[in-house]
Amino acid sequence: MSLIRSTMRILRSIPATCTPAALRAESAAASRTIKTKRFAVKCRTYGAAGVAFQERVRLGISGERWNSNARRSVQTFRCQSQATEDTNQTTTRLHGRLLEKDYEDIDVELVEKGTVGLIYLDRPKSLNALSDALMYEVVDACQIFDKMEEVGAIVITGRGKAFAAGADIKEMKDKTFQEAQKSRIFSHWNVLTAVRKPIIAAVNGFALGGGCELAMACDIILAGEKALFGQPEVKLGTIPGIGGTQRLIREVGKSRAMEMILTGEAFMNAQEAAQKGLVSRVVPGDNDALVAEAIQVAKSIAALSRPTIAMAKEAVNAAYELGLSEGIKREHSLFCSTFALEDQKEGMSAFVEKRDAQFKHR
Repeated sequence: MSLIRSTMRILRSIPATCTPAALRAESAAASRTIKTKRFAVKCRTYGAAGVAFQERVRLGISGERWNSNARRSVQTFRCQSQATEDTNQTTTRLHGRLLEKDYEDIDVELVEKGTVGLIYLDRPKSLNALSDALMYEVVDACQIFDKMEEVGAIVITGRGKAFAAGADIKEMKDKTFQEAQKSRIFSHWNVLTAVRKPIIAAVNGFALGGGCELAMACDIILAGEKALFGQPEVKLGTIPGIGGTQRLIREVGKSRAMEMILTGEAFMNAQEAAQKGLVSRVVPGDNDALVAEAIQVAKSIAALSRPTIAMAKEAVNAAYELGLSEGIKREHSLFCSTFALEDQKEGMSAFVEKRDAQFKHR
């Protein structure tokens, strides 16, 4: 307790109104002061609003990523730096909403200077089984990130040796037909497909049942070397119910999808998943290397024009639901819409002038 009190005194010494440079200096001093106690204190500023959050004040944790779990151990502090003229109050409020969250089954981080939202499924003892509570938290975090102007892409991954080993069987084993229908079981998962920003699944280990379906609901899948995909629901006396029968056939073909779904056994490893097109590619190394690569992909996307990226995602996803001629019409309509963007003018001008484009995301 005495250690926590001393840490709190250090944090309270940071002025309520200060410049980003002063915040960084105070943060560095605080970090040096308590480094030997295995605490880490980090400050970072996010966006034009000049809002800085006191980050990661938790025993045994270090690093530069902001983690929503930090507030569970020691109170999270917020400082207001000098605001610029283009202060974005909406983004500020959304950052505040993240700070107020106390997710139980996921960890949420902002990385790459706040441009990438990172979500960890955090039920490692149950192989990240997808309970209702966990999925509501995933959906909630994705919706917040989708509204944050500074966030350009989202990464979802799992802690431990699994991405997600399926839905939580204990939760639904006693449900009746009427209860499943009335509650529209798992229907809230569909909200993920309405997120306009790209979602990247970094699949480490098992992605079975609902875990495989969650990965397929994302826009890009990067697989670790030990990733394993499967739909074993028939062995439980049921069938995939969160898009597995519809999305898997589009990714790997009818015969392979039928084998996986009808046997409940014919799992697909990372190498085959890459060959079939279920995943973008296999990332060598451990889980940390996989997540780091997913963040880099997200960072590269976030650096581009966000309204253009949203239109590109919409056009590609239209191919799932429309025939070829209708899909091409939708694509052409969205293509023409890009010419109403300042970013289109900037991007093409930069290409002609042989310089890097400076997108303003409008």
